[in-house]
Amino acid sequence: MRFQVPQFIEVEDKIFGPLTLKQFIYLAGGGGLSFVVYAFTNSLLVSALPIIVIMSASAALAFYKINKRPLILVLESAFKYYIGNKLYLWKKENKAPTATPDADTMNNYSTVVVPKIAASKLKDLTWSLDVQESIYSKESQK
Repeated sequence: MRFQVPQFIEVEDKIFGPLTLKQFIYLAGGGGLSFVVYAFTNSLLVSALPIIVIMSASAALAFYKINKRPLILVLESAFKYYIGNKLYLWKKENKAPTATPDADTMNNYSTVVVPKIAASKLKDLTWSLDVQESIYSKESQK
């Protein structure tokens, strides 16, 4: 027995010409709100700025996408983030006090030969990062 599997289920249907139902509602709501602003002011010059703001906001809600997500979902996520509870964690590391090296140990350190890689600054940087990484990995093993 064969069944038809629906495809393109994430694509919304175009109901009003090239617009989906959500896009149409955003644009119609923006147009209706613009009409209400114009009806209260009875002057196109006074209501021009609010109408432009309302229509641009409704057009952004209908068409603008951030990282392939509609603007309304981005605004919803931002609102939930700012309103919701946040948990901040801080891990304090107890470091043992280090003693200052005396003259004998300083003489031992002066005999250590550190290779100088002079081919390029990038090689110097990668070598120093490798050295720092190995130092920290030894500390984490203690």
